[in-house]
Amino acid sequence: MDVVERWLWRQWSRRGPFAAAMFPLSLIYAGIANWKRNRLEEVQRTVFLPVKAVIVIGNLTVGGSGKTPMTAWLAGRLRDAGYRPGIVSRGYGRRNGAASVLVGPGADPATVGDEPIMLARRTALPVWVDRDRVRAARALAEQQGVDVVISDDGLQHHRLPRDISILMVDGRRRFGNGLCLPAGPLREPRSAAERADFVVVTGGDPQPGEYRMHLAPSTLLRRVDRPASTRPLQELAGQVAHAVAGIADPERFFDALEAAGIAVVPHPFPDHHRFRARDIVFDDQAPVLMTEKDAVKCRDFADERHWYWPVSAQPEAGLEQALLHRLETSIRLKYLG
Repeated sequence: MDVVERWLWRQWSRRGPFAAAMFPLSLIYAGIANWKRNRLEEVQRTVFLPVKAVIVIGNLTVGGSGKTPMTAWLAGRLRDAGYRPGIVSRGYGRRNGAASVLVGPGADPATVGDEPIMLARRTALPVWVDRDRVRAARALAEQQGVDVVISDDGLQHHRLPRDISILMVDGRRRFGNGLCLPAGPLREPRSAAERADFVVVTGGDPQPGEYRMHLAPSTLLRRVDRPASTRPLQELAGQVAHAVAGIADPERFFDALEAAGIAVVPHPFPDHHRFRARDIVFDDQAPVLMTEKDAVKCRDFADERHWYWPVSAQPEAGLEQALLHRLETSIRLKYLG
């Protein structure tokens, strides 16, 4: 799967023979995406939510771009500013996709998904999983007293009203060849980027009007089965360690570990992989390192060899103030209206 994904991104980074062959299907996909957006935005105008504001965070491309770390960072900033934020998520990869449920820190990843548990643990705020994000937002407001809803990876959920939209961009890949699936990596036409209130770039140089975000790794590793137990990452410098990653861009994780001086034995898995004990057990006693998102799925069968490396979003100075100012203005205009 990892080989296939890397091959696809090589094709999606240029307009070569593959893109040309897939272009007719790409046009059909883009047309359906536009039709769906227009239809659901009409429905959106009839939806009322008893909250001050809804903030949507998402991307246009297949793969990761820092959406979940950004969601955790924003939730913390809103709480510090005096709001009562809550998070809605689809809970990608869970077994019972129709369930609507409040996520607790000890929830089963197979039931609610990996990222919602990570967000619940990291923020200590209400996180509600539901493929119907309008229903989830209403539940947060009515049952949890939330006044600002953050929709994680919700840019394409056009039925959900939004007061502020934040587009996350992978700074290395950006929009690839600019084409929709399957000829390119876009989930909707690139023109959708023009509707975003903020564009935040991870892992690359922002263009004018965009904001830079850095994913800052911790200096400590945390034990997967006992997160309160920590050890300095630097202890492993010069040592061999297994690295497992079931995320959108495993190479980014492996490269970061190697930059820290660790001799990495990489074990890539597909994004949102449902780990089993056999996936993280090897024929030696070398430590096994993983991401925080993967750790929530491995906690029940991990031991003293297994550690995860947390990272936190660090947007550039100015984004927090700009977001809070836009939020205050949006709320004021909504009540005046």
